[in-house]
Amino acid sequence: MARTAPTDYEREAWERGLARVVGVDEAGCGPLAGPVVAAAVALRPGQNIEGVYDSKALSRKQREELAREIRDQVLAFSIGAASTREIERFNIRRATSLAMRRAVRRLPFEPELLLVDGRSVPELGDHTAIVKGDRLSLSIACASILSKTVRDRLMDRLSSRYPAYGWNENKGYGTGQHLAAIREHGPTPHHRCTWAPIAQTELLLEA
Repeated sequence: MARTAPTDYEREAWERGLARVVGVDEAGCGPLAGPVVAAAVALRPGQNIEGVYDSKALSRKQREELAREIRDQVLAFSIGAASTREIERFNIRRATSLAMRRAVRRLPFEPELLLVDGRSVPELGDHTAIVKGDRLSLSIACASILSKTVRDRLMDRLSSRYPAYGWNENKGYGTGQHLAAIREHGPTPHHRCTWAPIAQTELLLEA
């Protein structure tokens, strides 16, 4: 049976009368290329969606199917992103914060409680940070799936413009094929030449 993230955090808030409980997660912190994408998702009080879990533990087909269910069934959702240029300008942590804030601002209401995956993000204001939140909170797991599917589609589109880098398969991560393409062709405007991991940054700058 497929795993489903629990709703313990959400249920505790719902029992306190908070209906607008929003989970936030991102996709794209680790790649060498492309934007970082964040999603914000509010479940309906008492709602459960079977099979929703950490997007990294799901196949692409499972993510796509669950993303449709999430968009159709939840109380509200929104997407925010920060571009490669913003990652280069601000650094990946600040760009991720920017993407998350954009996602939260695009919701049709003010959240009563924010649940955020990973470490605290001070720029978001009051929130509850949950390490491994995409496995421990259903609303965060929903956000994990939406952010991942949106970013994957963006990288698929970019791959059609830059086919040598294999972004339709590696999604911008530093695979052998991707690194070999950088050595041969050099970085594109969508590569993170400043904020990639140190060893790979040196490779990008030398390309």
